[in-house]
This record gives sequence, structure tokens and C-alpha cells, in this order.
Amino acid sequence: MRDDVAWLYKAAAARGLIVGSAGNVSARTADGMLITPSGGDPETVTATDLADVGPDGVARDAITPSSEWAMHAAVYRVRPDAGFIVHTHADACTALACLGQPLPAFHYMVVLFGGEDVRCAPYVTFGTPALAEHAAEAIRGRTACLLANHGMIVCAKTAAQALSRAVLLETLCRQYLLALSAGTPRLLTAQEMLDAQERFKTYGPRPTGAEG
Repeated sequence: MRDDVAWLYKAAAARGLIVGSAGNVSARTADGMLITPSGGDPETVTATDLADVGPDGVARDAITPSSEWAMHAAVYRVRPDAGFIVHTHADACTALACLGQPLPAFHYMVVLFGGEDVRCAPYVTFGTPALAEHAAEAIRGRTACLLANHGMIVCAKTAAQALSRAVLLETLCRQYLLALSAGTPRLLTAQEMLDAQERFKTYGPRPTGAEG
């Protein structure tokens, strides 16, 4: 699991989602989480540099956890299916979050985050319990949310899924901002989004051994 977290951290940076220490990733453990260190840099952090944190935020080693550990813990609490979390200040996500706006149903792929939109949590100081609670509420029933004047956060069962969702969210936010710069995007109706959600149930490779 340590290797998965280190890989996810570096992979997010390689895709331009994390620059310097502006971002953090974690993995759920049986009694807490493994999370990247405070002020960590994906260029240098290795599997041995991760902080082993209990549910109360107390590190079980000498490594200081990311200042956003409480936000990760809150997301794990409301998303019991989540195994990994990515938090970044990716450009397009952050730009939209700085407008204080959610990512609306401008494109059918928004349903892949679990609903008709990706909510935007209100701004509060980073690394605070208040931010943790706002993020947890915004991501409830979803797999991603924006953080006003801050960035984004996504969760998934696996490290690969978490990276994929982070990349998709950044892509969709960029496309939405491009559409806004050209005019007023047409938003899909609730029924159109439900239709897309239904279509995704049969989209992609069939399970191994499936007939037909």
C-alpha cells in the first residue's frame, strides 16, 4: 500500500495535477491512513516517507502528516467505499473553485462523479476542522468535489481509479471554462443525465468470461 500511495503522488505530479507541495494523497488503512508528509514534494517523497496516521490524527511515527489529514479522514468517514484520496490545486479545478461555482451538467461525463454536478465546498482556512467538514458534506454521495479558492479532492477504491478521476475532473473543468469563455454552455437536463448514467452501466469492457 505504501508503494501505491507513493506511485499515486508521483503520477499526479507527472500529469501536472500537483506542483511542488500543493497537494497530497492518502490510502485508507485498517485503523487510519497512510498520507503524504507535510510540505512533501512528489519528486523526492518515497514509500518510507509517508505518515502513518490514526483516526485521531496522531502520527504513529516521526513523520508529520499533511496539514490536510483531517479532510482526508472526513472523506473516508462519509465515503466508506473509498480506498484512496487525491487532493490537488490543479489549474482548471482551482480556477473554477475560485469562482465559487460547482461543475454543472454541461457534459454527460459529469455523472461519473456520482450525480448531476460536482459540488463546490465553501471557503475556509486550509488544514482546519471546518474545511474537513465542508469537504465531507460536498463530496457526500459523490466521488469528487471542488474546494472554493483552494482546489479539488477525489476518492476511489484504487490508486489507479483515483488518478483517473483526478485527471477527468481537471479535464472537464478545463472544458467547462473554455465553454464559458465562448458563451453560455447548454446544461443537460436531469433526464439526460439519468439517461447517461444508465448508458454507462453497459459501457466499457465486459467482465472476463462473459458470453456473447
